[in-house]
Amino acid sequence: MHVGMASIFQNPNNDKGVSDYAIYQQDMALAYAAEGLGFESVWAVEHHFTDYTMTPDPVQFLAAVGGRCHKVKLGTMVVVLPWNDPMRVAEKISMLDCMSDGRVLFGIGRGLGRVEFEGFRVDMNESRERFVESAEMILTGLEQGYCEYDGKHIKQPKARIRPEPFRSFRNRTYAASVSPESCALMAKLGVGILIIPQKTWEEHAKDLDDYSTVFRQVHGVEAPPPYVAGWVACDKDPGRAEEMAREYIVGYWRSVVKHYEMQSSHFSTTKGYEYYKALNETIEEHGIDGMAQFFMDLQIWGTPEQCYEKIAEVHRRTNACGFTGVFSYAGMPQNVAMKNMETFAKEVVPQLKKLGDRPAFDTAGEEAPAFLRAVG
Repeated sequence: MHVGMASIFQNPNNDKGVSDYAIYQQDMALAYAAEGLGFESVWAVEHHFTDYTMTPDPVQFLAAVGGRCHKVKLGTMVVVLPWNDPMRVAEKISMLDCMSDGRVLFGIGRGLGRVEFEGFRVDMNESRERFVESAEMILTGLEQGYCEYDGKHIKQPKARIRPEPFRSFRNRTYAASVSPESCALMAKLGVGILIIPQKTWEEHAKDLDDYSTVFRQVHGVEAPPPYVAGWVACDKDPGRAEEMAREYIVGYWRSVVKHYEMQSSHFSTTKGYEYYKALNETIEEHGIDGMAQFFMDLQIWGTPEQCYEKIAEVHRRTNACGFTGVFSYAGMPQNVAMKNMETFAKEVVPQLKKLGDRPAFDTAGEEAPAFLRAVG
């Protein structure tokens, strides 16, 4: 398996005197340490306006990491397309790839936070349509060297991408997907699936089977293996590991409920988010504490041996080609976060790299984009 780490810059303690600057210094230190610890990629999320996560421009963050580190791949987890001009996304991704000598892993998504859609003055009811149009334009543009699109929402006259993409983004483009409808959509787009666990692994496995079927039908080849992310609490002392999980993974879950308004009824009246109405009902049935335990059990916590076994079980269920861990979140102090990441890196990562028989992001056989082939 490919093994990465993600920095999410979460600051729930701003009202207790913890500055956003301090959080940035803490999480940047972890990102800069990743390569030396044996991680193969560094990932960034995109969120705006709240303390949930404070990375308004994941590409800018990854440029800093790519300048300091020289081998790790640079992943977006994800660029939220409805919040961005798709032409600018294509330019920035191509620029980062050129600067980093082809190390970009391009993750895309459509967004879920109402506060973010409202902040950008984008109608959340249009998010799926905007995502599809943006994705079609960007993915085609990165292969042909220019963007051009005439859709319902995206009207882009022909414009070249400079700097030009110098290699294909096939097999290194992933999309975050939760609902079955989204899985089918990603299959039609021809991109891989990035799993951020929010439901049982049986449900994820079923969605992946359906995704793979659609992918074969549309593209005539096997779908790429999925990629999995998760929140990690790793300690050699099993009691301490569980304490970390109950304090920080549960703490993160509560921030999810707050940021995404999981107890609100607005999902039931928002087009394209019908799946989340069922999640509302599940929270009502089991309560916040019950769902917190469910979320915690989906994540990777315990001794190094337990963490390995949990990821190995995820791999068995999904045939995932890689795993990215989040090691600093929910107000975790820097020394705790660094020890968490170092323990995982030393005790778990070497074993994970031996897991699986299909390389992640294998682009060795990929041709150059069509426009480069045309010009020689």
